[in-house]
Amino acid sequence: MIAFLVVLALAAALLLWAVFIYNGLVRMRSTVEEAWSGIDVQLKRRTDLIPNLVSTVKGYAEHEKGTLEEVIRLRGLAQNAQGVGETAQAQGLLGSALGKLFALAENYPELKANANFAQLQASLGEIEEQVQLSRRYYNGAVRNLNIAVESFPSNLVAGRFGFEKAEFFELESPAERAVPKVEF
Repeated sequence: MIAFLVVLALAAALLLWAVFIYNGLVRMRSTVEEAWSGIDVQLKRRTDLIPNLVSTVKGYAEHEKGTLEEVIRLRGLAQNAQGVGETAQAQGLLGSALGKLFALAENYPELKANANFAQLQASLGEIEEQVQLSRRYYNGAVRNLNIAVESFPSNLVAGRFGFEKAEFFELESPAERAVPKVEF
């Protein structure tokens, strides 16, 4: 009888331990999803700002049509990107194109003096800062989840219930890592 109670107590303790680990993994997965949502919101704000920026520049730099069309094309690519890796790559290319757009503005003093352009620059700078903060938060949440998924003994529960490692939000090339210069 005592042996049965000991086995029952061990089974109950093992079950409680598994529930505790499982709930922690669920919490971490939810944090990763919430952090991705934060990045997504900031990237949407960024892509929503681009048409206004392009139309402001277009009025001053008509013959720079190729640069403006490239920004618009990359905006569409960024909006349609799926998953962390594809989104990171598309956003990196868009960031590089925006950097070229702001470099182009250097050639047009009237554009640099335009109040609407200055406001759009300031907004983009703020959004870029928020994207960076969101990216750090997301990558931290991913790191915590990935450690739990790979570490013993939580990897036993993670494997049993289908928890997988999440993908970091990383930019692949040094040019893509460069934040567009938004101040003159």
